[in-house]
Amino acid sequence: MWKYGFDKRIILGSQSPRRQMLMQELGLDFDVKVIKMEETYPDHIQAADVAQYLAEKKAKQVPFLKEGELLVTADTTVVVNDIILGKPEDEEEARQMLTTLSGRTHQVITGVAMKSKEKFVSFDDTTEVYFRTLSDYEIDYYIKEYKPFDKAGAYGIQEWIGMVGINRILGSYFTVMGLPIHMIYQNMKIFV
Repeated sequence: MWKYGFDKRIILGSQSPRRQMLMQELGLDFDVKVIKMEETYPDHIQAADVAQYLAEKKAKQVPFLKEGELLVTADTTVVVNDIILGKPEDEEEARQMLTTLSGRTHQVITGVAMKSKEKFVSFDDTTEVYFRTLSDYEIDYYIKEYKPFDKAGAYGIQEWIGMVGINRILGSYFTVMGLPIHMIYQNMKIFV
């Protein structure tokens, strides 16, 4: 339910606490449904299209919705030089990712799929992120203290590394957090 006349039961297909927080801050009531699937994609897909592809794939994991329900799924990718940096498996991989991002610009792309019984829409949003050069100490400190193993590219913009390492973004901060909430709001109108 939403206090501004939106009467669908929203189901957020994500266990991400950041996505849940953004939906709450928009004033939405929702239920959470964890969608388990392998985040794989065909080799022929361009790096810029993977986030939207995965968001759509997650939405398809819930084949049946009841009348009055709206499913929202999302996926975020970090792309540098057309290479996708996923979620690191361990400290060494996180260190490699942050070293790759250090002193460079990269794109954060969040894809979203929204689906009701009658309609389906998907979209993505891209934000350019500029990292200053990080020291080995800063990278090691962040990994040790924040354990960013559940985050694409091994970092969260809202965490310490974002505060001290990101000196500029071009686009939506919320897209980097994992949900382009301004686009969710606009696209909800399709389902009224």
